[in-house]
Amino acid sequence: MEHYRVKNNIRKLRFHHNEMTQEQLAEKAGVTRQTIIAIESAKYAPSLELAFRIAQVFGEPIGDVFSYELEDDSD
Repeated sequence: MEHYRVKNNIRKLRFHHNEMTQEQLAEKAGVTRQTIIAIESAKYAPSLELAFRIAQVFGEPIGDVFSYELEDDSD
């Protein structure tokens, strides 16, 4: 069975937005820093609403922030 995972570009986007901290992103998105850490490290997939809020913080389409990709099982 194929296994998919939500991936993201949050770290890169934070860097390109004046090196925004995880805390700053959390405040703007209305969540805790721990939530941003979990999402950024792909340990937690955000709700659709939160994904849209994060994309809105960066002024990017949701598809440029998040993707749903087949996980590489070659490990």
